[in-house]
Amino acid sequence: MPGFVTMSLSRSIESPNTYLLLVQWDRLEDHTVGLRESPQYQQWRELLHRFYDPFSLVEHYELVSSAP
Repeated sequence: MPGFVTMSLSRSIESPNTYLLLVQWDRLEDHTVGLRESPQYQQWRELLHRFYDPFSLVEHYELVSSAP
């Protein structure tokens, strides 16, 4: 998908049924428009949305600082 950088999936140690999916995009619009309005997103929804109960929280962040 254009603008996609990387993705990771982590499981909570304290709450093993809780996961964090972190996806990095070049620009916010690559996710909110490019992915969400694509046929590939419809496939994603069909394959994965049944696993969300309740539906997952989606928030967007911008990098403030990082360390090597």
